[in-house]
Amino acid sequence: MRPLLITLAVLFGIASLPRIFPPPPDPVWDDAQLRIEAARHNLHSIPRTREGMRKLVDTPDNPITPEKVALGKALYFDPILSRDRTVSCASCHILSEGGDDNRPAAIGYKGRINPHHLNSPMVLNAALEKFEFWDGRVHTVEEQAGGPIQAPFEMNLTPKEAVERLSKNPRYRKMFAQVFGENNVTFANIRRAIGAYERTLLTRGAFDEFLDGNDSALSPAAKRGMTLFMARGCAGCHAGISVGGQFVKRFPLRRYVDDYLGFSFTPRFHWKTSEFPFDNVGDFHGREGRDFFRVPVLRNVARTAPYFHNGSVRDLHEAVRIMSKYQLGRQFTPSEINDTVAFLKSLSGRIVDYGY
Repeated sequence: MRPLLITLAVLFGIASLPRIFPPPPDPVWDDAQLRIEAARHNLHSIPRTREGMRKLVDTPDNPITPEKVALGKALYFDPILSRDRTVSCASCHILSEGGDDNRPAAIGYKGRINPHHLNSPMVLNAALEKFEFWDGRVHTVEEQAGGPIQAPFEMNLTPKEAVERLSKNPRYRKMFAQVFGENNVTFANIRRAIGAYERTLLTRGAFDEFLDGNDSALSPAAKRGMTLFMARGCAGCHAGISVGGQFVKRFPLRRYVDDYLGFSFTPRFHWKTSEFPFDNVGDFHGREGRDFFRVPVLRNVARTAPYFHNGSVRDLHEAVRIMSKYQLGRQFTPSEINDTVAFLKSLSGRIVDYGY
């Protein structure tokens, strides 16, 4: 039996076996070195100014203007774009709640739940991502904005119907004319307007203050957590100024013998009910059904429970434990989890007022 167990451990991940050699010690970085390491991982602060924001997120394909942002904001909060006029973008992406709805799965038109039980992604800082939706199938907030409007379980409106509704509204006819010219109420321009507004929804918090030179912005626990985040490899995937959203990665990356064996007096095999380390509610398997998912943005993550693509995990500490074990192959201790959560809480912030 022992050779079999060793063989299974090799097949499912050597991290399942007791470590023969202790792991290398984590570095001890002072504040200056923490900032150097953050820059090395492209973890930068969110700009304070409109000029800085535009350099970061503006695009020649959809230039940001005050008039376009005002139009996009009006559309974002208006349920006119849903079939029964009860659901808006803001229904599932609540700005005061971190940019999601704090539900395991989105609820749309007539109370319909997402058929794959997908958790609403955050809209805050989404313009910084290279991939949108859980499978990363589009690359801009403008492309993403058109999806929920058309989805039958979200807003359930066709592009033609959306254009007809807005064209009949004097207020919107005037706003579209100011931004795009006369007779330019098109579905593409609806997406452009909403996208322009969403590009301005960037947040700053304690993490940004620390990166900008305020040593006291982070607690000692948060600094230890920040060290773990970078030294252990979390920042390898949760990279960039958005702290995520830059890659599509396999999840879970590792398998473990103890997921398939139950231990009492003798080992016994049991069928694992989910390939994920939580219930497989919704049976969604990411890109092309191969368990590749967009790496989530971690800014404001402490405010956006529940976690993972199907919202099966409600506690941030448990989410950190799962990620350390199944992605890094080195499960964090309780104190390491606490420090990491302290760091993640420092990523919460308020929407920057860029004067729009």
